[in-house]
Amino acid sequence: MPAPILHLGATVLCSHAGQAQPLAPFPRVLVSGQPVVTLASPYAIAGCALTGSPNPPCATGQWLTGALRVLAGGTPVATQAGSSTCIPTGTPMLPLVAQVRVLAT
Repeated sequence: MPAPILHLGATVLCSHAGQAQPLAPFPRVLVSGQPVVTLASPYAIAGCALTGSPNPPCATGQWLTGALRVLAGGTPVATQAGSSTCIPTGTPMLPLVAQVRVLAT
């Protein structure tokens, strides 16, 4: 199923409303003027609200699945329909807003 490709300016949150930003977007491919994010790019998470429990808050995140047919630099691009995980909690990242003009399968 086609889904929007994630990019540097996309709004991605951890499951506890922490802001996630890609650390290494792929600068040679742009969508809506922003570099795309591939599965190889880790995310840094800031402001995770999981602080009142004995579990540590989300610190980093990683996309596990993305596009099957669209690659950037030989690596699949991350899509809004892909699966992800936050470390150390194991909860998913939530892509809320991304560009809608370029879809990938």
